[in-house]
Amino acid sequence: MKLEKLEKLEKLKEYLKNLKSVAVAFSSGVDSTFLLKTAHDILNDNVIAVTAKSCSFPQRELQEAIRFCKNENIKHIIVESEELNIEGFKNNPPNRCYLCKKELFQKIWQCAKDNHIENVAEGSNIDDEGDYRPGMQAVKELGVLSPLRTAGLSKAEIRTLSKEIGLPTAEKQSFACLSSRFVYGEEITEEKLKMVDKAEQLLLDLGFNQVRVRIHGNIARIEVLPREFEKILQNREKITSEFKMYGFSYVTMDLIGYRTGSMNETLNLW
Repeated sequence: MKLEKLEKLEKLKEYLKNLKSVAVAFSSGVDSTFLLKTAHDILNDNVIAVTAKSCSFPQRELQEAIRFCKNENIKHIIVESEELNIEGFKNNPPNRCYLCKKELFQKIWQCAKDNHIENVAEGSNIDDEGDYRPGMQAVKELGVLSPLRTAGLSKAEIRTLSKEIGLPTAEKQSFACLSSRFVYGEEITEEKLKMVDKAEQLLLDLGFNQVRVRIHGNIARIEVLPREFEKILQNREKITSEFKMYGFSYVTMDLIGYRTGSMNETLNLW
């Protein structure tokens, strides 16, 4: 297994070397950080990072992206990409992610061209192939590259490799844009995005490892790892009190626990 992981890493490095230059869609997450670091080590100044700023992207993640690029001396471009202004997006249709990714990657392509960069890449891995991800359609349509998937790297392998080279994201919680917290068909508003952001930040500040706060009208549905269920109960009064201050009327805990794409479980209703 170790040899296979190293072979995948070498495949990734060779792939990136052949690109000559690349703009990396950088969210400061586990995958895009590893991709950006590896690409920069190989291509140096022929790599730029592009981060989209919007109300669905927490300020903490933006600041982490800025710090990382500054520390690594990577050229970093921040673009405004307000999803709520995209026609149809705020209605939260099942193809919401496609609408968002299409606009985002069009802007990243423009940044690449303005900086004489030949390619655009994003950080999905092979584990992302199993879930419903309409955003990948936009990736394909716009000719955006997926080096980590091409190399066959899994999330676990990326975490291990990140740890080996000392990346601060090696054990960072997985993250997806805040719009993914809404049940399909429920209107996405800036106010509700802020409610979710504040709620998740509270749980992170309380020391929870992996969290999601799903929003159903005025109900918050908390997802944490099953081993942290008891911790929710220990902090239930503070959590409930704070959540209500943010605008939630009811606070619930999902008994299945944290999992990616739980809102996709309702897709058969469409």
